[in-house]
Amino acid sequence: MTPVYIALNAGSSSLKFQIFEESGDTEPRLIFKGLFEGLGNSPHFVARDSGGTILDEMSWGPEQFGHEEALVHLVSWLRKHQDGRQLKAIGHRVVHGGAAHSGPVLADEAVLAELETFVPLAPLHQPYNLEPIRISLRRLPGIPQVACFDTAFHRSQPEIAQMFALPREMRERGVQRYGFHGLSYEYIASVLGDYDPRLASGRVIVAHLGNGASLCALRSGASIATTMGFSALDGLPMGTRCGALDPAVVFYMLREMKLSPEEAERILYTKSGLLGVSGLSNDMRTLRSKAVVDADARRAIELFVYRITREIGSLIAALGGIDGLVFTAGIGENDAATRVEVMARLPWTGLALDERANLSGGPRISTGSGPTAWIIPTNEELMIVRQMRSVLSAAQTRLAS
Repeated sequence: MTPVYIALNAGSSSLKFQIFEESGDTEPRLIFKGLFEGLGNSPHFVARDSGGTILDEMSWGPEQFGHEEALVHLVSWLRKHQDGRQLKAIGHRVVHGGAAHSGPVLADEAVLAELETFVPLAPLHQPYNLEPIRISLRRLPGIPQVACFDTAFHRSQPEIAQMFALPREMRERGVQRYGFHGLSYEYIASVLGDYDPRLASGRVIVAHLGNGASLCALRSGASIATTMGFSALDGLPMGTRCGALDPAVVFYMLREMKLSPEEAERILYTKSGLLGVSGLSNDMRTLRSKAVVDADARRAIELFVYRITREIGSLIAALGGIDGLVFTAGIGENDAATRVEVMARLPWTGLALDERANLSGGPRISTGSGPTAWIIPTNEELMIVRQMRSVLSAAQTRLAS
């Protein structure tokens, strides 16, 4: 039987999946992908092959159908399409792993209890990331569950880069810079050499620009600094999140605006960013289409680009220079205009845009002999599968010794 792995990324009302099989090559091969959306309301399921062709599609009425029903349906669907394959493990994207986890772990009830303590630091993600693990442990007791953390990649940062200027006892209680999007950054770091061998050992800034957005400074493929900090709220403006904010703004919201902590949190996480500034949408495509006639849409884009380039400057300082800039994720990979506007603010770095290559999707979108700029698609799901295989291999080695 050919081993297969499921990589899951769960949201509040969604469950995205990719299924890989061992292929005899170095990398597992993607065979199926898809998602459930509308969970808890009007669920819809679609499964595709690796090329994007729809293999199956189903919808259900508004009856109760949540993450548990979705996961059971997915496993049942996979069994119908086994064709000589056997499920070996399930890997889960977990946004927050805290300071103790610098890599993936086999998940059990004790690990879940530990990860629950980070829910306040990632309230939009952590509860929903953990739910499928809990369900899988109960419904699939013989299948290993592997937690893969978005924070783990950044544990390589120097201690000083992970600190806030706060009393020591707060650091001892876990108040520090964690960083996120680590699965994406780790994948990009692993393929840099495929695009330019000099990047693998050089100073590279990766711009993960999507509904969630951050930057990461890599030196020789290791995280040196990143824009997100204690939570996934920090750093760049995002689709609905505010990004970096003077803490006194929160005090003002609580004391003067008389908001409850829950109301303030909801504004900062779900009503700010591109949506808040534009008053229109958190979708860059919508903002681009309205920017010519809508000043607020244009202002939201300008603020997004301004913050990206300002933070790139800070990361260049952390690295002591720059050899490469990589655009990735939804906006980074697909919005040529954002890449143009970011690059237009960076001539002082030596980066020079190749306009034709940028419009055609790269991968290299720079000219000249200075630092290079690239579009590199990220693949967090493949990174999850790589980590799963590593964890399972280590567990087998321990059992054999």
